[in-house]
Amino acid sequence: MTKNVFDILEERGYISQATHREEIYELLGKPGVTFYIGFDPTADSLHVGHFVQMMVMSHMQKAGHRPIALMGGGTAMIGDPSGRSDMRQMMTVETIDHNVECFKKQMGKVVDFSDDKAIIVNNGDWLRNLNFMEFMRDIGPHFSVNRMLTAECYKQRLEKGLTFLEFTYMLMQSYDFYYLHQKYNCCLELGGDDQWSNIIGGVELIRRKDQDAAYGLTFTLLTNSEGKKMGKTAKGAVWLDPNKTSPFDFYQYWRNVDDADVIRCMKLLTFLELDEINEYAKLKDSAINEAKKRLAYEVTKIVHGEDAANEVKKQAEDIFENSGRSENMNTTEIEASEVGSVQFADVLVKTGIVKSKGEAKRLIAQKGIYLNDVAVDDPFYVLKDEDFTDNEAIVRKGKKVFHRLQVK
Repeated sequence: MTKNVFDILEERGYISQATHREEIYELLGKPGVTFYIGFDPTADSLHVGHFVQMMVMSHMQKAGHRPIALMGGGTAMIGDPSGRSDMRQMMTVETIDHNVECFKKQMGKVVDFSDDKAIIVNNGDWLRNLNFMEFMRDIGPHFSVNRMLTAECYKQRLEKGLTFLEFTYMLMQSYDFYYLHQKYNCCLELGGDDQWSNIIGGVELIRRKDQDAAYGLTFTLLTNSEGKKMGKTAKGAVWLDPNKTSPFDFYQYWRNVDDADVIRCMKLLTFLELDEINEYAKLKDSAINEAKKRLAYEVTKIVHGEDAANEVKKQAEDIFENSGRSENMNTTEIEASEVGSVQFADVLVKTGIVKSKGEAKRLIAQKGIYLNDVAVDDPFYVLKDEDFTDNEAIVRKGKKVFHRLQVK
């Protein structure tokens, strides 16, 4: 007997809230359910927070259900107030449409869009041309302002100021569900926990206007054991675009997650069987590093492909287990004429491992920068011929950032 995908999602730790738990379970027991998840294109790349939603779509699709990936080309013109302490920056239509195209390419790595097994729609196609008076007369009566103000996404903004523009976001997202229900017989909306109020709005709109069944299901946000959102580094968000977060940096992010988070991440972000994950959960102390390596490899393989995952895995092993050298490591070339005259701090800025000469000098003074595994403590140190072996030197920042200097 085929396992109900609801059980799979629950066992792996995705499910948080459900509008009608028993009905949804029964609904998902048979293949053929059309569901949707929305993605507002506020950047030109998806990030690891979106990746959880993509994994849910994949699990659902493998169980025989049909995903609709809704690109928020219309709602992005307003901006979702959920989880925000301020209003989102306005974007042009051109920027939004460009971001939508970027999302489509990345999503195809996890979800199969061939032969209409899944579809991508853009709510800009119907929201941008709405007639305001008709929309408000048709949709507005079904929403209570009093009830909307009790929604978490609005409550936290009331003290600092909530614009009417943002206040309409719930109506727009609810209308999306209503539109998809009418056109594609979509009866289930999924989303992160921060979308709960908006999802309920859509469920109730369909039930009131169409007297038809509609359901909502939310899943947990990607947080660490302390409840803080994952996917942020000193450089910013961890993006799925290899040009914004390199496959090596992407791999290293998962390789370095806290011990307390590795098993949960394995369940949410890989397709490894739970029995295998439970074996990794038995590891203690330094042995947990094996689980982290596997996590990093599996997530990188899904996002960037097997070849890239094999390459960065080898690169990481070379650097961190073989004296800090790898053929594929990040490299900066310097002119032979600079050796003996250029300050080490200037070269550090050129490599990109520090943002400014001031930061470079501060780290050097704090003995946080190493040259060939020896701490450099002179902020005005000038590179010398003897620093290079076969025209190469290895720079290390802290314990985990390695870079090669090459004299040309």
